[in-house]
Amino acid sequence: MKRITTGILFAFVLLMACHTTSKTVTRTVNGNGLTVAEKNAGWRMLFDGKTLMGWHIYGKPGSPGAWHAGEGALYVDMNDRKTFGGGDLVTNEEFGNFDFKYEWKISPKGNSGLIFYVKEDTVKYKNTYNTGPEMQVLDNDGHPDGKIIKHRAGDLYDLIKVSKETVRPVGEWNQAEIISNNGDLQFILNGENVLHTTMWDENWRKMVAGSKFKTMPGFGNFKTGKFALQDHGDEVWFRNIKIKTL
Repeated sequence: MKRITTGILFAFVLLMACHTTSKTVTRTVNGNGLTVAEKNAGWRMLFDGKTLMGWHIYGKPGSPGAWHAGEGALYVDMNDRKTFGGGDLVTNEEFGNFDFKYEWKISPKGNSGLIFYVKEDTVKYKNTYNTGPEMQVLDNDGHPDGKIIKHRAGDLYDLIKVSKETVRPVGEWNQAEIISNNGDLQFILNGENVLHTTMWDENWRKMVAGSKFKTMPGFGNFKTGKFALQDHGDEVWFRNIKIKTL
C-alpha cells in the first residue's frame, strides 16, 4: 500500500510540474521569450536574444554600427561607437497598429529612448526622431533632462508627461509597453498605465506645433513605420522585445 501511495504521489508531483511549466515563459537567452498564452495570442519576438537579425542602423541597411547582442540584450558598445560612430538601431520591418513590449535599463546619467512610427527615408529625414514619437528612457536623477517636464522616463518625449512615475532605479530593468491602435496611444511602465492620448487628431497637431518638433513636417504623421532604439551616446540595454499586430 505504501509503494502504491508513493508512486501515485510522485506521478501527481510530476504532472503538476509539467502543468506549471506550460504556463511559464519559454526562455531563449537571459530573459527573452514568450509565454504559451502570448504565443497563442499572436505575439512574436523582434529580438532573438542572440543576434541583431531583423535590425540595422538607420539609413544603413545591413550595418549594426556600434550595437551588439550580448548576455540576452541589445546594447551600444562605447568603444565601437568611437570607431564606427553613433546611430539608432531600427527594425527592418514597418508596423501599423500594434501592442509592443520591451525591457530597458540605462546607465548612470544615461539618456536613450524607444522611437516608433519611424519613416526610414534619409533623403527627407536625417534622423529617426524627425518622424517618430518617443517613449523616453532616462536616468531621471542623473541626467539634466530629468529636470525638464515631458523629458523624464516614460514620457511621450516633449509632448506629454506621465500621469505617475513608476520608473525603477538606474541600472535596474524596466518593463515597458506601447499600444497604438487606430490613433489610440497608451504607454505602460512597470505594470502601470502612465499615459493615454490620441494621435493624428487636431489636439495632436496642436501639441506637435507647440513642441520642439514643430519645424519637422514629417513628425508624428505616419501611421506605419519602424521601431528605433536610440543611441544618444550613453550606455543602454534593451531586451525581451516583442510585438502583437492589432
